Amino acid sequence: MIEIFNLKNVISIKDFSKEDINYILDEAKKLEKVAKSQAISNDLNGKILGMMFFEPSTRTKLSFETAMKRLSGACVGFDSVSSSSMEKGESIADTAKMLESYCDGLVIRHELEGVSQFISEIVNIPVINAGDGAGQHPTQTLLDLYTMREEFGHIENLNVALVGDLKYGRTVHSLAYALGLYNVNMTFVSPNELRMPKEILRDLEKNNIKYKENTDLNDVIDDIDVLYDTRIQKERFPDVEEYLKIKDAYLINKKMLEGKDLIVMHPLPRINEIDYDVDDTKHNRYFKQAFNAVPVRMAILKNLILNNKKFED
Repeated sequence: MIEIFNLKNVISIKDFSKEDINYILDEAKKLEKVAKSQAISNDLNGKILGMMFFEPSTRTKLSFETAMKRLSGACVGFDSVSSSSMEKGESIADTAKMLESYCDGLVIRHELEGVSQFISEIVNIPVINAGDGAGQHPTQTLLDLYTMREEFGHIENLNVALVGDLKYGRTVHSLAYALGLYNVNMTFVSPNELRMPKEILRDLEKNNIKYKENTDLNDVIDDIDVLYDTRIQKERFPDVEEYLKIKDAYLINKKMLEGKDLIVMHPLPRINEIDYDVDDTKHNRYFKQAFNAVPVRMAILKNLILNNKKFED
């Protein structure tokens, strides 16, 4: 078991070893009481987190802010280009360098893949990818794994179905890689138009990670422990007509879950893919999952920022 978290940035879940993931999950467990306001932490007192959000966000942005404040730190930043000097033509590189001089870490959400990686190469403070287009969302994956471990006591050998928009859904891209480290039995359920990208399937096969594909959720629902649902993302479709054809491909309701021994997870926001009648059932874990973002992101921020040697030279 590792004793220190050695990553300098959190850009892709592919940068994590299984030991790295377990370390963060263990650290998150230690911070749960602080996350629930049952204890106080001054670990990041005097530290400032910079927030660069170019796409709309509720849970990711607010949970990062909550995590930082629970650790007695503070946040600065913006949630749109229009509220920054980029509206005047400033480059994203200059904006990032400016925030570097004010902050001890950066959290970045952008509609283009690779932006967080680019910024991590030009600043000397930790960078966290909070979602880059249809690419990766590594901190979401960590809180998803934490939710599964809290529920079952382990992640190894679970039967997990990733359902919905697997083509554009960055949460499932990151999650598929991570689950492969735990010998999880994965099934990808989606319309043919929204299959898991070929490059991810090739990566899984190259690492001898087994998976199945299906278009019918009913074929697999009796055999899974976790139904990880995702919304069909209208904003990712170049053609709105294609979106309209498949937007209701998988609708989860209370009736279809009767007699099933599984939990339902969702990165949220949901639109109509999970009926509200599921909220009060034993299957619902998506709101618990949303809370778990706080201790997990606390663990990430604490380890990245305290291990960073800013301005040491």
